[in-house]
Amino acid sequence: MPSSQHNVSILIAEKRAAAAQRMQAILAQRGHEVSICQSAEECLALAEQNYFDLIFLAERLAGASTAQLVARLVDLFPETIVSIISPEPTVPAAVEALRLGAFDFVPDPQDEDSLVYAVEQALQYRRLRRESGERRREINQKYDVQNIVGQSRPMQDVFRMIHKVAATDASVLILGESGTGKELVARAIHAQSGRAERPLVPVNCGAIPAELLESELFGHEKGAFTGAIKTRLGRFELAEGGTIFLDEVGDMSPMLQVKLLRVLQEHQFERIGGTKTINVDIRVIAATHRDLKKRVEENTFREDLYYRLNVVPIKVPPLRERRSDIPLLADYFLERLGRLKGLGHKRLHAEVLERLMRHRWPGNVRELENLLERLVILSEGDLILLEDLPPKLAGPAALPPLEPAEAAALACAAPTPPAREFPDEGLDFNAAVDDFERRLILTALERTGWVKNQAATLLRLNRTTLVEKIKKKGINAPGDQALV
Repeated sequence: MPSSQHNVSILIAEKRAAAAQRMQAILAQRGHEVSICQSAEECLALAEQNYFDLIFLAERLAGASTAQLVARLVDLFPETIVSIISPEPTVPAAVEALRLGAFDFVPDPQDEDSLVYAVEQALQYRRLRRESGERRREINQKYDVQNIVGQSRPMQDVFRMIHKVAATDASVLILGESGTGKELVARAIHAQSGRAERPLVPVNCGAIPAELLESELFGHEKGAFTGAIKTRLGRFELAEGGTIFLDEVGDMSPMLQVKLLRVLQEHQFERIGGTKTINVDIRVIAATHRDLKKRVEENTFREDLYYRLNVVPIKVPPLRERRSDIPLLADYFLERLGRLKGLGHKRLHAEVLERLMRHRWPGNVRELENLLERLVILSEGDLILLEDLPPKLAGPAALPPLEPAEAAALACAAPTPPAREFPDEGLDFNAAVDDFERRLILTALERTGWVKNQAATLLRLNRTTLVEKIKKKGINAPGDQALV
């Protein structure tokens, strides 16, 4: 990363357009590269697509609370310094922002000197933090393999590969569907490597437009193209001595594939518009959800680049292949989300947890986290119930029976269902018993893939008795599935 104030990239997240433009003009005159946005959603999107040294975050930005956005930015982009700007900062708000990882909570800069001073203080803090190495150690501890949630056999295989490859400088290709946690694996490899004291620079090749990606990776010289008003360092230079993580490398254009191959082979490149050859000492970790072998066969991905990247492949399993980890993941996310949103640590009812374990999770861990965030916000009380789930999960599950390891994980994690609350006005005994019996039958059928013989064995009933109860209660198999 650049150690001086030159080539500093700054994001101003401010809903007041005039104020943002004024700050942008002041800082641009000082040679900084400044982007602006007006909402929390835009702020996160820009931060994911571009590296920023410093983010000025206006208090009460549209789309999220200041505390939530600070926590999210610090979590996703630990190298970036976040400073809060407020016209009238209050002590509680300042304390909370600093506790969550913001560097400073400053009054709204009304003049050029105060704004420039705020930038200088933030950059000085960043330099001191890097020199001390304390922040680097904090980041590496956070992304150590021990902090990746999972005890299933597929994840244990991933952990073993991380430990083996981390000690080397070999290129790694992380394979897996979207949302499986490929970046966490890349960060764990870096954290345990000999480059851990140097930066890890992530680049999402699929999120950055093709015409901009070359400049992001290799940088450009002043005047190289329209809009290149100053020289800019690329991500490869910013990663000097450390690791660059190329996410969704399968989306890279053929022209960029050629330049990347040269970096892998010779550790050299030139900036756009430049003639000076730049040497870099970096490790490359790439990731993709695409089938690169198939893309090689289709002549859309270079075969020589594929073999250069695929020195050590690591396959991150989809969530449906590691369902025994769902109780651990759910508890981790519930605790984290409850803490961030100030709602306490909520729990899942046993029925809810079983539905989660039987879902296919096409969006993988990211989908699970998003669902749990919704449940934490919308559910009443400390226990998340079946009626809190969206319809696609609240209905009968369609997955096959749980494997022994998955059933054991569910049994260990699911709390004993609380006794049904007895209302003051009393209840209909026969209706309550009928409802309980119906739930038992449905659970047994779902667990056995709707095979009545196996369900009857679980319930210790004769098959004929179970069939009669199914007919009486009007229970039907989900979708087109046969009830055999």
